[in-house]
Amino acid sequence: MGPIIAAIVLIVLVLMIIISCIKIVPQAHAVVVERLGGYLDTWSVGLHFKVPFIDRIAKRVNLKEQVVDFPPQPVITKDNVTMQIDTVVYFQITDPKLFAYGVENPIMAIENLTATTLRNIIGDLELDETLTSRETINTKMRASLDVATDPWGIKVNRVELKNIIPPQAIQDAMEKQMKAERERREAILKAEGEKKSTILVAEGKKESAILDAEAEKQAAILRAEARKEATIREAEGQAEAILKIQQANADGLRFLKEAQPDAGVLQLKSLEAFAKAADGKATKIIIPSEIQGVAGLAKSVVEVASEK
Repeated sequence: MGPIIAAIVLIVLVLMIIISCIKIVPQAHAVVVERLGGYLDTWSVGLHFKVPFIDRIAKRVNLKEQVVDFPPQPVITKDNVTMQIDTVVYFQITDPKLFAYGVENPIMAIENLTATTLRNIIGDLELDETLTSRETINTKMRASLDVATDPWGIKVNRVELKNIIPPQAIQDAMEKQMKAERERREAILKAEGEKKSTILVAEGKKESAILDAEAEKQAAILRAEARKEATIREAEGQAEAILKIQQANADGLRFLKEAQPDAGVLQLKSLEAFAKAADGKATKIIIPSEIQGVAGLAKSVVEVASEK
């Protein structure tokens, strides 16, 4: 009975050893394997076997992009202003072997390297440049850290300045400056608004005056055209009246001609015309000899008629 139990225990131990030697590496991970204390291989994704008691897993490495938020670091600008700046570093392990054997504490190394690089960059900038050159600082830091961490099997993908905290006195001065700037912009906007309002009012008055003058001009043109039309109509009426008078005279002459009057009748007509002419306001009238004869004839006729 004893040998059977010993055999069963031995079989269980062997199975446990075999199972422990079977390793599965998940996605986005890598395993650094050592044999007898020296580097053997880097296992990627999949199923792997190791020799028991000889091979061992030295380090498990996460190949995903990682983010580290470092606490604020004191830095001094070119114009001797001390401020606190905290950074965020995005990095990714590209070589598990270098990462395992390159540096003892990679995260601490990156933090210290970030602090020193940041001090070097900010030391060449003044306060205003530091506050307005985030993108430039980020680019310089990323390039410098990427070169420094390459021997460690780490690639720095991105560096961001999270917060830039100047001293309280500087913050108060900046707030006062921003307030003054806002007030100045407000005054400028107000002045521009009043200016535009004045210009619009003046343009409105100008356009109104132009419209009034145009209306007066149109009215004067209409009045002139009306007077012209009235004058034309009056002239046409006078011309028509003269034409009718001349027509009547012509008709009278035609009738007189057709009647073939004798000399006495003609002389009487002349006398009537003279009477009409004398009916005016003239103070001196010259009577032709022919009309005088007609007058004598008329007097004789009157006398003869009275004797009868």
